[in-house]
Amino acid sequence: MKRVVFAIFLFVASVLPFSGNAQQQDKSAVEQLQKLNRFYRILNGMYVDSVDMKPIVESAIKGMLAELDPHSTYLTKEEMDAARESTEGEFSGIGVQYNIHNDSIMVINTVPQGPADRVGVLPNDRIVEIDGQSVVGIKRDDVPPKLRGPRGSVLNIGVVRKGVEGVLPFTIVRDNIPITTIDAAYIASEGVGYIKVNRFGRTTMQEFREAMAKLSGIDALILDLAGNGGGLLNQAVELAGYFLPQDCVITSVEGRVMDTELLRAKKGGEFDGRLVVIIDENSASGSELVAGALQDWDRAVIVGRDSYGKGLVQREMPMGDGSAVRLTVARYHTPSGRVIQRPYEKGHKEDYYKAHAARLRGNETGELSDDKPEYKTLRSHRTVYGGGGIRPDVYIYDDTTRVSDYMVKLVAQGVYNEFLMEYMDCNRQQLLAKYPTFAEFNESFDFTDEDMQRLVTMATNKGVVYDEAGYEHSQMIMRSQLAALVAQRLYGNSESYQLLNPRVNNSYVKALEIMKNWTQEGETVLNPVE
Repeated sequence: MKRVVFAIFLFVASVLPFSGNAQQQDKSAVEQLQKLNRFYRILNGMYVDSVDMKPIVESAIKGMLAELDPHSTYLTKEEMDAARESTEGEFSGIGVQYNIHNDSIMVINTVPQGPADRVGVLPNDRIVEIDGQSVVGIKRDDVPPKLRGPRGSVLNIGVVRKGVEGVLPFTIVRDNIPITTIDAAYIASEGVGYIKVNRFGRTTMQEFREAMAKLSGIDALILDLAGNGGGLLNQAVELAGYFLPQDCVITSVEGRVMDTELLRAKKGGEFDGRLVVIIDENSASGSELVAGALQDWDRAVIVGRDSYGKGLVQREMPMGDGSAVRLTVARYHTPSGRVIQRPYEKGHKEDYYKAHAARLRGNETGELSDDKPEYKTLRSHRTVYGGGGIRPDVYIYDDTTRVSDYMVKLVAQGVYNEFLMEYMDCNRQQLLAKYPTFAEFNESFDFTDEDMQRLVTMATNKGVVYDEAGYEHSQMIMRSQLAALVAQRLYGNSESYQLLNPRVNNSYVKALEIMKNWTQEGETVLNPVE
């Protein structure tokens, strides 16, 4: 316990010299640290019962952070491990995508050339044994610790396969499994590529360059950052620099105790073709940095809805036991000087997140508020708007009218998932024989009326009361979503997006329209005639 106090003391003491030149402020900070230390000793030494100080110290840290901005936060060791895995881009395991179905682990897909794939594990196999022990009835949260492990370690599994008697044994050597940050890359139309980046991890730019190489010959790109919550700053800066001339400012980082830093494009623009960037209300941090820089330099047409508005820079401070504090130390600004962070009141985290939740529920008009400050872009000097988040050049309303309450219940109650697992279990081989290529599947596949009736019956059996009006209202989008999920399981993520985007993604449809009519709809945005 004394070591914990000492660690806190060292942490705070290390920060104090950088808290400004005002000696009085330093004196006050020392006094408050002494007060905190005194209370800790009193509590630990005199409280009537024995006290586990770990949760108390953690609660104290969380309480202090709650009085600050909405994004300064405390992460436990477990949360840090998960976060590190997400940004590092890999973990060690057997390489299967799975779900729990009928009390067993059902393999949805295997990672191509991954450990499980190499030994012959197939989609729709059911894992019923792990290292000689039955895992029938296992809970979903208990699966990762059993499948993951050190690289080179051995895992023995028993698999039940449709049409094969008995339990098939497999010995698998665990290996590093990549966690990709690019969900899709494909040719959207002649000369137009599409790339979906879900976050910024250690491998993002490597993945992006590989995706661009596969899309060789394109002279236009739709960069989809919708739902991208950010990640590693250096990867976001490098992505923006991919489209900008060398030395262009991408963002400025400004804080109270640090000098203003200008982050610039390190190389000359690697792609100079037509560019449209898609953002939405869940595009945050690094994705806003990219969109803001490309907008300020009149490099891309931004399509979609106002972004999240997270422009605060967090620095990770280890706490010595695997946990860490992510403390806000600076703010991002776009090249034109816009503040990305939307307004907040210190200590009112709940109100801050409630406001965003209201946006997700569709409580947004899309109209430009009067208090949005105006800025000028750096090339054509057109007007863009600050005040938090990135305002798109072309606003696309979130069309929620096709989504009925009945459809929402089907998804929330797991009916979609269960239907797909049973459908693929029965039809995978027939589908691959009938549609050997995605192009054939995309052109002619649809669910039969009998298939959809099975979906309704399954929903009823799970307690979702049939709503005929709701079903008819949402039937088209339901068929499209389910077909996209079938495509994902048969061909891959890119094919899933390739099927779904033109059918349900209005921002994507508009981006394609802009590309096809670039002179009228692209150039006029980037170079308006006054």
